[in-house]
Amino acid sequence: MMDANQVIEAFKTKTSSLLVPTSLVPTTSATATSSVAPIPTVVPNKPTIEQVGETGTKTLWVVFVVMLLSTLVFAFLSFRVPVQKRLFHVITTMITLFATISYFAMATGDGNSYAEIVIKEAHKHVPDTVEYVYRQVFWARYVDWSLTTPLLLLDLALLAGMDGASIIVAIVADLIMVLLGLFAAFGSTEGQKWGYYAMACVAYLVIVYLLVVSGRRAVSAKDNKTAKLFASIGGYTLLLWTLYPIVWGIGDGARKWSVDSEIIAYAVLDILAKPVFGFWLIFAHASSNPQSIEGWWSHGLSNEGAIRIDDDGA
Repeated sequence: MMDANQVIEAFKTKTSSLLVPTSLVPTTSATATSSVAPIPTVVPNKPTIEQVGETGTKTLWVVFVVMLLSTLVFAFLSFRVPVQKRLFHVITTMITLFATISYFAMATGDGNSYAEIVIKEAHKHVPDTVEYVYRQVFWARYVDWSLTTPLLLLDLALLAGMDGASIIVAIVADLIMVLLGLFAAFGSTEGQKWGYYAMACVAYLVIVYLLVVSGRRAVSAKDNKTAKLFASIGGYTLLLWTLYPIVWGIGDGARKWSVDSEIIAYAVLDILAKPVFGFWLIFAHASSNPQSIEGWWSHGLSNEGAIRIDDDGA
């Protein structure tokens, strides 16, 4: 993690030559040829530091506790059902487990760095000005999303019974979306930020298409109760996921929100998209008499593929 003081010191080093007028440098009789010293053309503004405050830190700790308790509850519920019916329990437990680790890292001051944003303003009659903004970005959040959002998609895909090709494409599109969001957060210019952001939105539209078209087609072959559950919980998930890029655009993108406001917004969305989603899926699916999953999931590889040697050594 880069401390805010280190950011300021780096800025001073970068701009020190511009901040010291040459008229202050002692001259000798050999060098003093003029009474007028050169004047700096641009005096850069003091860098702006945007970082987490007390409210944001408290929010991170609260969400850490929520995720930890949810993980323990999901793990307890997993052991109450036979392994044949434990698939959604296991996936959902891993989702909140990864989120627990991520929020612990962010709450303890780890998993973040500062993105440098350069703002240049052109003027007609005076020299152009340059402003440096250093905004704290929690990259641990993107690591969390790169692990948890594919698992969320897997929950929905397995509920609907989607084909393997659609599942793989959806997960790859999801990873691309998260990585592009990370690149956008650390973009140093407006063109970089919004370019990566636009590509991430295209990847998200691929996910929406696969869930809406392929997912609905697949779940239509199942019973009516499962179809209704997929439609409701899938629509709920897509609604929440649509809010994430909006929060990003207001926060990291346009910087209209403080870092604390951004943390609070993401905290609410993460709780709704992970623990609330998990409890809804597990209890609703359990009430619909879920099918048992046999084979490797329940019994391992067993004796399939084993080499058998007869007693006589033949």
